[in-house]
Amino acid sequence: MTAHEERALAGVQSYSRKMLAVYDLWILGVVCPVVWHCSRGTMAAQYARNVGARHLDIGPGTGYFLRRTRFPVERPEVTLVDLNEDVLHTASRRLAKYRPSTFRRDVLRPLDLGERRFDSVGMNLLLHCLPGDLTEKAVVFDHVLPHLEPGGRVFGSTVLSHGVKHGFLAPKALEALNRDNDMSNADDSLEHLETALAKRFSEHRITVRGSVALFEAKQP
Repeated sequence: MTAHEERALAGVQSYSRKMLAVYDLWILGVVCPVVWHCSRGTMAAQYARNVGARHLDIGPGTGYFLRRTRFPVERPEVTLVDLNEDVLHTASRRLAKYRPSTFRRDVLRPLDLGERRFDSVGMNLLLHCLPGDLTEKAVVFDHVLPHLEPGGRVFGSTVLSHGVKHGFLAPKALEALNRDNDMSNADDSLEHLETALAKRFSEHRITVRGSVALFEAKQP
């Protein structure tokens, strides 16, 4: 494994099969609403608004949202990308009815997905796990664009440190998670996210819920 890949893996290596077994209950069911003040229902609604017939999910977690969303077609084409094999195994097993394609990739590098093109790309709770500041990690948007169909949508969410309204528990949680390399978002701000999206997409919007910024972007 290269030094670059090791750096990228630092943010996802805590997602072991043991952790993934309680992820939906603990992270989505407790941490998101109680610490970050953003419910999984809010994230699920974002999937419902944006998911397309050919969908790429980067950092799919357990596949929780894709398993519950309603696709616009009966047989969607689902592709999953992550650097963590345990994540790919867990999500693809739970989404088996869609027969998803899986790719182990470092998203800070070109995705190398061949001729695949997508109507939608989801990256829920992803950016805050990637190393570097938002200027650096926003390169993931550049790597998505070659695979996005005209009119395609890119959407997701990320926990920010600056420019959002934190609840009582959030500051200490951010400090601990960044110290332990479970997150890398100490410098991430709403302003930087806004700049990254405006630079790359013809249309975008950001909705803030507590510590979380939910973004939706579209190409012509």
